[in-house]
Amino acid sequence: MDTILSKKGTVARIYLPPDANCLLSVADHCLRSKNYVNLIIIDKQPQLQWLSVVAAREHCARGASVWEWASTGQGQAPDVVLASAGDSATLETVAAAAWLREKAPGLRVRVVNVVDLMALFPPGAHPHGMTDERFVELFSADAPVIFAFHGYPGTIHQVVHGRPNPARFHVRGYCEEGTTTTPFDMVVLNKTSRFHLAVEALRRAPHPPADANLLIDECHTMLKQHSAYVREHLEDMLEIRDFRWPHA
Repeated sequence: MDTILSKKGTVARIYLPPDANCLLSVADHCLRSKNYVNLIIIDKQPQLQWLSVVAAREHCARGASVWEWASTGQGQAPDVVLASAGDSATLETVAAAAWLREKAPGLRVRVVNVVDLMALFPPGAHPHGMTDERFVELFSADAPVIFAFHGYPGTIHQVVHGRPNPARFHVRGYCEEGTTTTPFDMVVLNKTSRFHLAVEALRRAPHPPADANLLIDECHTMLKQHSAYVREHLEDMLEIRDFRWPHA
């Protein structure tokens, strides 16, 4: 990430497709390209499908977009933005959005997914970079952004440096925690789980719901239940394993 251009001037691109249809679109684009160094980061395990083929193609062409179907308060300024880049990060972000929709229905949550990491750069730093106007369209001008990232949190802070009010970006990512364990326990260990993200949203929202502290306690209780369950059963809880977007 420190070098966008190679020694020969070849432009680097990093893609983090959130599902299979986005992977197909990204792979097709990369295989047709020339004079680019393309890096695609994707899990080997089965993942939920978020977008249709057409929607995935449009999303990948933009590099990043608001997922209106997962957001609340459409047409209004968000209280908080839940953003993600990476398949596991996206799963936990969507699950956090679903949880907040049920538990805190008055909280306006905007869900943003980033598939082309280079889109976050300014146009002068990378050909795929977006303007400040486009950046504000996605992330708003002042709402807190809880960003779940596949890699190190510092990467996102580096990329959004110089953007409007970058201090409002609160990034959760890989923090050197890992072992042989379950998929959900891995995100719990790195504090990128749906419950960690929901807690961050409730804490950072300028106008949190009246019962925000109770909801935060509920998230902590769920994390404790998970810890006990996964060590006894060696698999994730059923509600974690069987999660689907409940508002289709």
